Amino acid sequence: MGRVLSLDPGTVRCGVALSDSARTMAFPRAALAGGEDLAARVAALVEEESVEVVVVGRPVALSGRATSSTTLADALCRELREVLSGVEVVAVDERLSTVEAARRLAGAGRRAREARGALDSAAAVVVLEAYLGGARG
Repeated sequence: MGRVLSLDPGTVRCGVALSDSARTMAFPRAALAGGEDLAARVAALVEEESVEVVVVGRPVALSGRATSSTTLADALCRELREVLSGVEVVAVDERLSTVEAARRLAGAGRRAREARGALDSAAAVVVLEAYLGGARG
């Protein structure tokens, strides 16, 4: 079974997390810088890590309405679907993933403000764990 890659896109950075090959655990990876070539860098990571599914966190307001961040995530999904042949790209609701990630980092003695990239990738872990939990049933 191929691995699952999770992305938490933002305007400055994109948090990254990767599952193990059994799809039971999620591990943070170094965040990627945002920018126009993000999809190409994600595609290289997909190939390098034998990824079969890319999960993109789709942030929406608590009301369920789309925001500018939602538009950014939707655009990344479209780009990834164009450049990734044979790889499933799934958008998932990621409301409050960053809040949960900050709580986990604080529990581990790290301050989110001091480790922005770590916070982004920790949020990608939260999204990936939710996806993997739902995929298992």
